[in-house]
Amino acid sequence: MPGSRKIYIIGFMGSGKTTAGKELAAELGWNFLDLDILTEEKAGKSIPDIFSEHGEEYFRKIESEALKSLEYKTDTIVSTGGGAPCFEDNMDFMLKTGFTVYLKLTPDQLCKRLADSKGERPLIKNLGKDELLAFIENTLHSRKEWYNKADLVVEGFSPDMKNLVTTIRYRYQI
Repeated sequence: MPGSRKIYIIGFMGSGKTTAGKELAAELGWNFLDLDILTEEKAGKSIPDIFSEHGEEYFRKIESEALKSLEYKTDTIVSTGGGAPCFEDNMDFMLKTGFTVYLKLTPDQLCKRLADSKGERPLIKNLGKDELLAFIENTLHSRKEWYNKADLVVEGFSPDMKNLVTTIRYRYQI
């Protein structure tokens, strides 16, 4: 891990991975990459189109390939998709090639954040409020074994970036 100088931001959809990743990259003076954007570039189409035309299994395969293409990137913050750590051997790959930070939110916090952006997200676009909360609770439960493997777990509702940078510098020795 030391030497690769890469930090992966993981967590459920809507947890603020992209926002936190951009802020963290700015604080450290590193590059920022969004795995969803890399996956879209690799597939040549948007994530909703990948899901509707090819399904989730194909999406996860392309997402994993995009993630692994970053193996030799350095001084980089990578915001992953919410499910990325839970498929293929992605979490093990991230743990071997960088430092992982899990932005942890409660189901209620996630539901409030996701209620207004459902249309952009294939897995939740057709869910009502109660169905959305149930989906979040069930999916979080099934993903916790991967998320909790992260090197650092941060309450993600409104992370203090200065404190996060200090913690990462200490834990990751950068």
